[in-house]
Amino acid sequence: MKGPAYRPNVLFLAVDDLRPLLGCYGDRAAITPNIDGLARRGIVFERAYCQEALCAPSRLSLLTGRRPDTIRVWDLATHFRDAVPDAVTLPQHFRRHGYHTRSIGKVYHGSGRPAKDPPSWSEEPLYDTNLEAEGRYVNPENLTGAGIKRNATEAGRISGRYIDQLVCTEAIAALPALARNGRPFFLAVGFRKPHLPFCAPREYWRLYDRATIPPPETSQHPQDAPELALRSWREVEGYRDIPDHGPIPREKVMELRHGYYACVSFVDDLVGRLLREIDRLGLTERTLVALWGDHGFHLGEQGLWTKSNNYEWSTRAPLILAVPGQTRPGCSTSALVEFVDVYPSLAEACGLPIPGDLEGISLMPLLDDPERPWKTAAFSQFPRDRTASRHRGHGDFTGRTIRTDRYRYVEWLEWETKAVVARELYDHHADRAEMTNVAYREAYAVAVAELSRLLEAGWRAALPAHLRFGKPSE
Repeated sequence: MKGPAYRPNVLFLAVDDLRPLLGCYGDRAAITPNIDGLARRGIVFERAYCQEALCAPSRLSLLTGRRPDTIRVWDLATHFRDAVPDAVTLPQHFRRHGYHTRSIGKVYHGSGRPAKDPPSWSEEPLYDTNLEAEGRYVNPENLTGAGIKRNATEAGRISGRYIDQLVCTEAIAALPALARNGRPFFLAVGFRKPHLPFCAPREYWRLYDRATIPPPETSQHPQDAPELALRSWREVEGYRDIPDHGPIPREKVMELRHGYYACVSFVDDLVGRLLREIDRLGLTERTLVALWGDHGFHLGEQGLWTKSNNYEWSTRAPLILAVPGQTRPGCSTSALVEFVDVYPSLAEACGLPIPGDLEGISLMPLLDDPERPWKTAAFSQFPRDRTASRHRGHGDFTGRTIRTDRYRYVEWLEWETKAVVARELYDHHADRAEMTNVAYREAYAVAVAELSRLLEAGWRAALPAHLRFGKPSE
């Protein structure tokens, strides 16, 4: 790895609610040529997991390099500096080492106090919050009504007014000045799509024939799963064209899935515009590009919608790094990696010191050797209120999960007593869709015991051997 004099620029692309619905992740229906092109010159992390499948905890965990219990952020309303006031965030670390840092769009959480962190940025952020219907919608029929939730989908008939288009335009406008200022830059650009509502210009809807979009692979809840695992966050139910209770009709399911694909292609086009401007300015060979979705997303699979649970569709998200000079561009790795690993990875890739208090590890060794032995588990969690659809703080229960090469294991613990009230185990060798909880089957008793010990031991016990036993990195 290059020494401390090496300071590439960083284009840091956050995409809200993006599951691995991309051509470079094997989705045959997705039309994503620009992100696929980025993957061809970078590395695709096929199994990257967020620490909690909810916008604020996931983003703040990634941006601080610390896990939700450390920063004490489990909900949408808490600021990480309440618990760790002296934490140095990822962009703040780059700023301290001479980078000009900017934020355009949704990078931290997109509303309220958690959206703000002045120490992170050299300039005042732009479009970091959006609490109005304008920008979410452009069609007149959706600009009338109460609240910010109107219809769950929209094929936009008016060009240029979606907030993601405004974000992209501002980011492109910022790049020439950033290129001229004599300092490396860290430009964070946050796109809100494909977050609900699924609104995109109609040309992106027209890319897809709805009849060819695959339906949900599964639509029933997993067998023998506890209620805590399956509770709806009631995000999609808040839209006026979605039933408040009960199943969503199949026709609406397919409309929603169509809208999600359209939004992904919309964002892909905006990413392409940014990458082309980077290239036009002659910056491609000295700009690291990191693209990530803040968590996954259910589109009816397992009878679930949106995120806010511990299943694979919600905890797994895209992560792509394109690092100047990497020796194996266009590769992928199936190593288990976590979002807390992004901070130390970017620091090392740009020749910055890695802070010693981070709770992730650098992924840079995987760029040279994608098949090398790596973590034995990725750790995520999700809280639940005792009865309500949404929790506050740490909730009354916490579902803690680990994803190993073969299994997803979950323990639901009562917060106060730490008593285990339910367990889940899904065997990905036999049940890739996580549709049968086998935690209480005698044939899996040994696996449950071993996975419970690993979960209890914590993330350090799952590190690669050369780090777990204190040996220097190879």
